[in-house]
Amino acid sequence: MIIPQRLNTETARDYAYRAIRDNIISIDLEPGAIVSESELAQKLGVSRTPVREALIELSKINFVIILPQRGSMISKIDYRIIEESRFIRLSIEKEIVQEACQHATPEDISKMEDILYMQKKYINHSDSDRFMELDNEFHRLLYTTARKEFVYKIIKDTGVHFDRVRRLGFSDSNLDRIVTDHEAIVEAIKMKDKEMAKRLVTKHLTRYKVDEEKIRKKYAKYLVED
Repeated sequence: MIIPQRLNTETARDYAYRAIRDNIISIDLEPGAIVSESELAQKLGVSRTPVREALIELSKINFVIILPQRGSMISKIDYRIIEESRFIRLSIEKEIVQEACQHATPEDISKMEDILYMQKKYINHSDSDRFMELDNEFHRLLYTTARKEFVYKIIKDTGVHFDRVRRLGFSDSNLDRIVTDHEAIVEAIKMKDKEMAKRLVTKHLTRYKVDEEKIRKKYAKYLVED
């Protein structure tokens, strides 16, 4: 388990929630693993109460299954939930990129290009964790550019299941492909081509299906059986 630094603004509960959630997404807490409140609390340096509260919140988004008298289990990956997560995200982001075409300023475009530059850097350094952080930051910036920051806050947790399968599918070739997609989306926003931006983000958020068979074979123990 990776122990992140606690932010000055975070309560113990918020810190526990973020730390556990991020470790589930990165597969450092493996699907199907049993975890205990006391062990997590010790590792995070907080009491059991905020950990318990965090696990309850994570159970509400089907990331954790509470097992009375036994602890909690990290939920296995369910492709039905993945598809629903992707459906929500795609439905919204098709509209977001069109709004971004309308509102993008030179400063917004510059921020996107900075993220692309950094993503290429982390491909070369084979740092997929940092790459994924930048990938999420790129998509968050689309919402900011579209003047829809609150929408991003609302839907952020609906994408965590999708994030987990994206993480499993990362390889150097996939990372190159992701950057290429992002570059094309930025170019469409620059040209204020709403239809092109919508087509590109649809293609981008459907790529996970290409890796599904490989993931099912390689990580069968992490998946809910059909």
